[in-house]
Amino acid sequence: MPHFTVVPVKDQAQSNYDSLEGINWVDYRDTGQDCPDHQDSVSSDGHGNHKEDSPFLNNADAASKKNDFYDRNLALFEEELDIRPKVSSLLSRLVSYTNITQGAKEHEEAESAEASRRKTPKVSSRGTSPNMGTLMGVYLPCLQNIFGVILFLRLTWIVGMAGIMQSLLIVLMCCSCTMLTAISMSAIATNGVVPAGGAYFMISRSLGPEFGGAVGLCFYLGTTFASAIFHYMYTLGSDSAMLNNMRVYGSICLSLMAVVVFVGVKYVNKLASLFLACVIISIVSIYAGAFKSMTHPPEFPICMLGNRTLVRDRFDVCAKTVIKGNITVPSQLWERFCLPGNMSGTQCDDYFIQNNVTEIQGIPGLGSGIIRENMWGDYQQKGEILEKAGLQSVDAHGAMENFGMYVSADIATSFTLLVGIFFPSATGIMAGSNRSGDLRDAQKSIPVGTILAITTTSLVYFSSVVLFGSCIEGVVLRDKFGDAVRKNLVVGTLSWPSPWVIVIGSFFSTVGAGLQSLTGAPRLLQAIAKDNIIPFLRVFGHGKTNGEPTWALLLTGLIAELGILIASLDMVAPILSMFFLMCYLFVNLACAVQTLLRTPNWRPRFKYYHWALSFLGMSMCLALMFISSWYYAIVAMVIAGMIYKYIEYQGAEKEWGDGIRGLSLSAARYALLRLEVGPPHTKNWRPQLLVLLKLDEDLHVKYPRLLTFASQLKAGKGLTIVGSVVQGNFLESYGEMQAAEQTIKNMMEIERVKGFCQIVVASKVREGIVHLIQSCGLGGMKHNTVMMGWPYGWRQSEDPRAWKTFINTVRCTTAGHLALMVPKNVSFYPSNHERFTDGNIDVWWIVHDGGMLMLLPFLLKLHKVWRKCKMRIFTVAQMDDNSIQMKKDLATFLYQLRIEAEVEVVEMHDSDISAYTYERTLMMEQRSQMLRQMRLSGAERQREAQLVKDRHSLVRMGSLYSDEEEEVVEAPPEKVQMTWTREKFQKSFLFAQIHSTHCLSHLLHSRDQSNVRRMHTAVKLNEVIVNRSHDARLVLLNMPGPPRNTDGDENYMEFLEVLTEGLERVLLVRGGGREVITIYS
Repeated sequence: MPHFTVVPVKDQAQSNYDSLEGINWVDYRDTGQDCPDHQDSVSSDGHGNHKEDSPFLNNADAASKKNDFYDRNLALFEEELDIRPKVSSLLSRLVSYTNITQGAKEHEEAESAEASRRKTPKVSSRGTSPNMGTLMGVYLPCLQNIFGVILFLRLTWIVGMAGIMQSLLIVLMCCSCTMLTAISMSAIATNGVVPAGGAYFMISRSLGPEFGGAVGLCFYLGTTFASAIFHYMYTLGSDSAMLNNMRVYGSICLSLMAVVVFVGVKYVNKLASLFLACVIISIVSIYAGAFKSMTHPPEFPICMLGNRTLVRDRFDVCAKTVIKGNITVPSQLWERFCLPGNMSGTQCDDYFIQNNVTEIQGIPGLGSGIIRENMWGDYQQKGEILEKAGLQSVDAHGAMENFGMYVSADIATSFTLLVGIFFPSATGIMAGSNRSGDLRDAQKSIPVGTILAITTTSLVYFSSVVLFGSCIEGVVLRDKFGDAVRKNLVVGTLSWPSPWVIVIGSFFSTVGAGLQSLTGAPRLLQAIAKDNIIPFLRVFGHGKTNGEPTWALLLTGLIAELGILIASLDMVAPILSMFFLMCYLFVNLACAVQTLLRTPNWRPRFKYYHWALSFLGMSMCLALMFISSWYYAIVAMVIAGMIYKYIEYQGAEKEWGDGIRGLSLSAARYALLRLEVGPPHTKNWRPQLLVLLKLDEDLHVKYPRLLTFASQLKAGKGLTIVGSVVQGNFLESYGEMQAAEQTIKNMMEIERVKGFCQIVVASKVREGIVHLIQSCGLGGMKHNTVMMGWPYGWRQSEDPRAWKTFINTVRCTTAGHLALMVPKNVSFYPSNHERFTDGNIDVWWIVHDGGMLMLLPFLLKLHKVWRKCKMRIFTVAQMDDNSIQMKKDLATFLYQLRIEAEVEVVEMHDSDISAYTYERTLMMEQRSQMLRQMRLSGAERQREAQLVKDRHSLVRMGSLYSDEEEEVVEAPPEKVQMTWTREKFQKSFLFAQIHSTHCLSHLLHSRDQSNVRRMHTAVKLNEVIVNRSHDARLVLLNMPGPPRNTDGDENYMEFLEVLTEGLERVLLVRGGGREVITIYS
């Protein structure tokens, strides 16, 4: 088997990334100069440290003060002081502060609702239920539901009030709304199998369970209450004294109809056919009577006093006097207006005396030309007397006690009111779709049957408006309750051969429509209950063995009985119209959304649809809702909104491929493309976190407080990605990756972190982290800040993987221009349930790093855990700094940043390196030397074992003490003895001890005392920080960058340890190389 040797190639000392096309880091700051060929002002030094022209320091000034960069107290930061200036330098040039104008873009969150359980829509399988076709299953039920008693009782009144032209407009608006809805419904119904549920199924599968459940339940309530209204609508013209009797009659009728529906839908179809036949005969009789009136108009006299219409049942003869035995005596009409027994007229009503009593024909006939008078509307106010414009009248003041003798308007009428009254007569188009589970081919029957039914009823309504306006007198049309004709039904009088045809037809119309409602409503409720989106309705999903919804029918009957007991059409009918309109609105919306999204599954067989028609239908539905009654429209929307929020709160875990999810994806795509224009403006910058979590052997989160701190920092705003690395092979570790992802998601839910989870499988943890840093996010929604934990126990472990990975991650974030946060002692950080009632958040601002140290405490204080903590900002003054002026400048800077904080400048004048510093440096170098010897010996031991195994192969051995090491450790060529012995270890240990005795003199006399100076900075800063912030709730501190020479990585970790010793909670912060906070609005 061949052996392969991987030989690492060292990078060149300098890598100019700016020379690569497409990777240039563009500086968008306004320099105040017009430079058409603006060159990049950011470059890379090859070690992940990008250089950016500071908005506070110019290059010439920075070069002149280069010696200040190597101050002993800031030696830990000296390699980056040219790009991360001292705070004193920043504050001294505060007046030249400029904003970074990088194109303001608002972040849009695309939160995807994840469904944990997929559920296939259940197709109704009623074994014994009839499979109906288009005629019996859709066309006739729709006709029966649409043809209500409004045609017989209210259409004449609407024509009288609005006139023929505006009545035609009302009918056109309502029928156009239903026709456009039917077109949208046809497209949805032919886009796949439509099982039981009809409109609910279409909306829920197109717009999601929340919209479907809310609209479906409202539509169910509307259909159920409509069945109650149908039972007593025919009694609207009756005396109110009969109301209680009608409650009894309505309850009995409802019970009988419920029994018919319970027995089976086939009996409903048989009875419905009979009832519909009676309705059609009634409509035909109206046409027959209208055409007969051309030659033989019916006798239908109206008594008029002057031009006022009189209530006919208050007197017997339409005259002031009558002749009895050749004697003229006062009539009953005279006695109503005058004192009894008085023929002089001195004590009579003035209007009665001065105007004549005449009798006109109520139905002059189709050829009478009355159509000219009824062409335009005559809207009236409440209490206004019905008057005929063509009759002569003397205007005189009449007595108020005689007002009851005149026919007057019971309500104020307007165009919008009439639209609301007529619209229920156009509803009922969902009657066929509600029974979609009983149809043989719902995709074919629903479109054809519904559109034909709407076309038929629309033609009937249009022709009826013209016939009524052409045959009937205007005052009779405006007489809502038939007071002028002794409560006779005007349409019945017009019909031929007998008024009883209309009476019977209107009665069977109400009964048939109620029967259809009792058939469709329980099936709608059963479909909602079976989907289990509303838990307490689950019981209504059960039924008989053949699938009939028994429990749903029982609930529907009880609700309908409640409507009958209310017995007030004015209280119930308006809200029902709103429920129907809301259902139609969302059907149109569903079709429009699916059409515009062009989802691959949107392939309806019905081709005569367009998104513009759906939007027009949706707009008409919304307009009709507010035209009819704006307050009832708001009530309906509130009810639907409450149901929506309840379903959302219960967590409707359904994935139906609805259009809202596709709409969210389209909106997210649009937002991401907009974010691609450029980086966000400084004012819009916020930490978009990538939280790197470590998992233990059982795939449990090792430090969950990292997530806690992330949630406190983000408070649900912006982007949060939680990432982790599973070590292994992707093909073999896929299951482990899924388990890790689920564990992290559960922990995110516990810690209330709103974000996304990303797991990477990699052979090496270091490579996996690099992949996460490079590839997480999408487009403009990418992370700009990395948060990772501190490698605890790195001193005690001989395995350098932890701190090697840590330092490599720091270098990668710097190379990627990302900010970095490292919470140290994260186990001591507060949970989301704790509250700090006092204390300080201390910020130690050593070098300017883009303003991250200022922004993070402000964001933390927005959370309830840190809200009551005060903010203190410390900065360090050197020998040549004016500390008093620095404090004033810093206070001014914070005032302009609108940040409330206590300011303090700490002076560090003593620059002498102490013996303690030398001692700590010596211990650090001794430890590094010993570990280096032990790793070298371990490598030799492993190499000897490999040579014994394969003596004929020459293998270049890599470092086996860590799977993270990529450098090759080779034995010196002069060593030939490969056997590991105790004597050899003791010899190497003795060599390390001898070497350590010379180390102190080496440190004291070495020209390069960089380690000593860095240790001195760490020790001095730590003393000052511990002295001032030992009791702080949180300490934020500039994190120095790793050394450019990788040989000093172990020393870098020691410097960070010394810098943060004695502090309970420390947050090391490293900026991403750009300004994140601004003083400008």
